[in-house]
Amino acid sequence: MTGSTPTSPAAARRRRGLTPEAAATAIEQACRDLRLPTVRTRFEDMLTVAHKEQLTYEGFLADLLLAECDDRARRRSIRRVKAAGFPRQKWLADFDFDANPATINSLASCVWVRKGEPLCLIGDSGTGKSHLLIGLGTAAAEAGFRVRYTLATKLVNELVEAADEKLLAKTIARYGRVDLLCIDELGYMELDKRGAELLFQVLTEREEKNSVAIGTDSYRLAQTRAAAQAAS
Repeated sequence: MTGSTPTSPAAARRRRGLTPEAAATAIEQACRDLRLPTVRTRFEDMLTVAHKEQLTYEGFLADLLLAECDDRARRRSIRRVKAAGFPRQKWLADFDFDANPATINSLASCVWVRKGEPLCLIGDSGTGKSHLLIGLGTAAAEAGFRVRYTLATKLVNELVEAADEKLLAKTIARYGRVDLLCIDELGYMELDKRGAELLFQVLTEREEKNSVAIGTDSYRLAQTRAAAQAAS
């Protein structure tokens, strides 16, 4: 007598076809199990559109999966911007491009971040350095890069605490892993020798590997450069 594989009741029902209500319930549960929130919430609306536009099964499935992919990319972008630690929202679209539109548009492309090149924004107080620094950092995060924003004084204080707690190497490595490190207000407070040495270690860790963007003014930059040179 030849044996046969028993058919489960669920498999038998699938072969016979499900009612629309049962199919909707099955789709919702499957989407929860597979973690497809966009498919789960948009399936019915997109199915209505597919019927109206007479899409093929393949076309409907492609639209549905692409919607899930787009939403996942959007959520990842939001998480990257949030993880960057910007103190407030600033967008390049709100910045005055009239002064040098070609340069700003070039920076907005994030090619320099991809190449690991440094950027220094120098200007007097109130000229928009922080706006531009945050805007460029946000654009980089939205483009898929890992970004971290910090004030120079906050970074130095964190490094001093890490050194005191024997966690300096771990902290420097953490800052070294991001694709773009934005350091704002560099030189607004004078660094002592130890602070300059620790900051120099962070910059050295990133040199020729990952980008650093700095916001400062020419006078304070000269002071900080002198302190860093003395530390090295």
